Amino acid sequence: MKEKIDQLKAQAAERITSMTKNLQELDEARVQYLGKKGELTALLRGMKDLSKEDRPKVGKIVNEARAQIEALIAERKEELQKKALEERLASEKIDVTLPGRRPDIGHLHPLSLTLDRIKTIFLNMGFSVEEGPEIEKDYFNFEALNLPKDHPARDMQDSFYITEDILMRSQTSPVQARTMQKNEPNAPIRMIAPGRVYRRDEYDATHSPMFTQVEGLVIDKGITLADLKGTLELFLRQIFNENVGVRFRPSFFPFTEPSAEVDISCVMCHGKGCKVCKGTGWLEILGAGMVHPHVLEMSGYDPKVVSGFAFGMGVERIAMLSYGVDDLRLFYDNDKRFLRQF
Repeated sequence: MKEKIDQLKAQAAERITSMTKNLQELDEARVQYLGKKGELTALLRGMKDLSKEDRPKVGKIVNEARAQIEALIAERKEELQKKALEERLASEKIDVTLPGRRPDIGHLHPLSLTLDRIKTIFLNMGFSVEEGPEIEKDYFNFEALNLPKDHPARDMQDSFYITEDILMRSQTSPVQARTMQKNEPNAPIRMIAPGRVYRRDEYDATHSPMFTQVEGLVIDKGITLADLKGTLELFLRQIFNENVGVRFRPSFFPFTEPSAEVDISCVMCHGKGCKVCKGTGWLEILGAGMVHPHVLEMSGYDPKVVSGFAFGMGVERIAMLSYGVDDLRLFYDNDKRFLRQF
């Protein structure tokens, strides 16, 4: 029995010290000799066939062999762990002489760039920039703009109502009414109101339930339609180019009278006709008109003393035409491949 145990110890020592290349192989060797079905365990189970006199002697030899094999395994495990750490450090070492990775630097969104251009043009013309709440009262969003609750023009806008009298603003026109009502009666106004607006609309290549709008208002003594035309022609020729054509078409808005749709010559075909302008050579760009006398009266202004004009435009449409973008959703998809171009 002693010779068999000595032979087993020699085999175990050779395998553990020379034949195990990693921790997995070492664990397999441990199971082979010390596991529940291991070779040394089998010897212990065979002791029941020995005489009472031989059992203590053999038991002692087997336990000494187990202790020696466990010591060899522990020593080899430490060696393999140290070797694995050295290999990992060698493979993951950092070359401190390499230049660092430059972090991505953000930049303004194309809609912000377009809005900044619009603001700059109007600021240079003496306009102020006014802001108002995006969650608005029905009164300022509709009634103060000559749109009472039973007005049919409300059907043109499917709005996001929070309560019966509170909604997400469907245009920035409420800022105009708020500005008029906080001013002294008949005080002159020259302002634009940029901001986000909300309408129940499809999300497709040309529509979005949230978009950016800029509305403008000028009120003073002696303001005429000629002032409106001159202001908008100057703006459009600065935002696009000095040779762009501008035309006014009669239209209807409840808060202006007379009202007009303003078109520019197609920036893609320069008025020759293409699929962008549907062969007409013109693109609708904004709406405008002279402020309705009733709107002036509701905000404390006397239409016999002052007059004014108002206009409104979508920033996304101007950005699409300026940058040649054919899908509005690209502005909101947060795709860096698109945004890096600006």
